[in-house]
Amino acid sequence: MSDISFNRKFSVAPMLDWTDRHCRYFLRLMSKHTLLYTEMVTTGAIIYGKGDYLGYNKEEHPIAVQLGGSDPSDMAECAELSQERGYDEVNINVGCPSDRVKNGSFGACLMAQPEVVASCVKAMQSAVDIPVTVKCRIGIDDMDEDEDFTRFIDTVADAGCDTFIVHARKAWLQGLSPKENREIPPLNYPRVHRLKQARPELSISINGGIKTLAETQQQLESVDGVMVGREVYANPFIMSSVDKDIFGDANAQSLSRREIVLQMQQYIERQEDPYFKPWHAARHILGLYQGQAGGRIWRRYLSQNGTGKNPDPNLLLNALDAVESAQREVAEYNSQKD
Repeated sequence: MSDISFNRKFSVAPMLDWTDRHCRYFLRLMSKHTLLYTEMVTTGAIIYGKGDYLGYNKEEHPIAVQLGGSDPSDMAECAELSQERGYDEVNINVGCPSDRVKNGSFGACLMAQPEVVASCVKAMQSAVDIPVTVKCRIGIDDMDEDEDFTRFIDTVADAGCDTFIVHARKAWLQGLSPKENREIPPLNYPRVHRLKQARPELSISINGGIKTLAETQQQLESVDGVMVGREVYANPFIMSSVDKDIFGDANAQSLSRREIVLQMQQYIERQEDPYFKPWHAARHILGLYQGQAGGRIWRRYLSQNGTGKNPDPNLLLNALDAVESAQREVAEYNSQKD
């Protein structure tokens, strides 16, 4: 466990295929205080898989691992392994609605089985000293009333969990894809706010549809923390203002986009895994110049030159040159127009 203290005012959501170690390193360059989460890792992968599913960069702290599973013994074993590897928190996935997850008896379907989640919490807390937290939805299918939601929270809280991250949409386990479940069920922020009012002793973070730091600050008037996912991935430079604007760190140092690119190029050059390719890291920073002059050139250059059998080892530096050349042309054009 890191000796870095952390709070949950702002965190980045666990996102399958997105928040891998390369993505998290990139995000950490822009915020020292944000709590980062791994992709969901199943207990089966950790216990029986051959890969290093718990690997991360030491710079990523504070870092939480999200586990997918429902067997208390397996969850406890994986929590213990996570603590041994130095994770700051272990989180239980009770929010993912995909068929693959449901068939494995974990994710959002567990909201119908709060006693199972409670058993996992008890077993995990007996095995580790780091926080055991739960990420869930506000409901599933026809279990969509405040009473259903509160019953789930109370059952799990009675087992010892005091921290919940709530996606403010219910999940339809039949008929909607995971992508549709992130967009079609309406957001219900008031239900999460009412939970915090009714259970002030619990730490409640809210997730779903939050796009700006202004919205984050507004939500923090009603809950303890905000978790943002897709917006951070699409427009990651918003992270550069989080330490100052959300955590109140007056001494926060913000890197420029150029400095971030240079540090990511150095990161790529340090990789020793023979299977690593620059694209494994570069794909996560396509949105770095979102809304900026040259942003389209940046994305196109990385996409066209980052893949293939012979990827460019100086991919990011050459993409940076292309962007800065475009920006100079825009600046020159604007100066002539004025």
